[in-house]
Amino acid sequence: MNERAKKTPQQALELLIKGNLRYTSNNLLEHDRSVVQNELTNAQYPFASVLGCSDSRVAPEIIFDQNLGDIFSVRLAGNVASKHALGSLEFSTEYLGTKIIVVMGHTSCGAIKAACDDFKGGNIGTLIDDIRDAVKDEKAIVNPEERNSGNANFVDRVCWINVQNQMQQILKDSSVIQKQVKAKQVGLVGAVLHLNSGQVEFDLKNALI
Repeated sequence: MNERAKKTPQQALELLIKGNLRYTSNNLLEHDRSVVQNELTNAQYPFASVLGCSDSRVAPEIIFDQNLGDIFSVRLAGNVASKHALGSLEFSTEYLGTKIIVVMGHTSCGAIKAACDDFKGGNIGTLIDDIRDAVKDEKAIVNPEERNSGNANFVDRVCWINVQNQMQQILKDSSVIQKQVKAKQVGLVGAVLHLNSGQVEFDLKNALI
């Protein structure tokens, strides 16, 4: 068994936090990916799963300063916990042994902005349907003229609410992950990447570790 498979959810989270600190301080590790690639030909041992956005600026392996094989990355616009995303996450925890699931949104997310503007149409609109509840759940900003993508504060608030909603969706729709989290075999935590700084802000208060 790979040593990383023996780590606890808390230890897995700490690896991500430390990696992001290296990233933001530009003190990156030297990853020899050619050697690792050969080692991973027949097996993989990721220690963390990340449900993140498809945005080109949001690459978990980079912002957490990890190597090939370290992170099982599931990416959909708006980091939505669709059935296919859940299937991927279940595969990562049940068969690959990842110890933590991070649901990670990010600032200035186009999918969040589209939901804030009640975008409809095409397959994009279908995806946005999975985010609309986050807009409805935001109650702090009451002026209708301020509840749109032009209000950065509103967008940020909806982003965080969406992260929380997708975490709840995971527990609601995946009995596999729900059981693992309850047994403390797998952790579940929400986070938001701040694009201006590269810092990942974890919601440790509501983390299930």
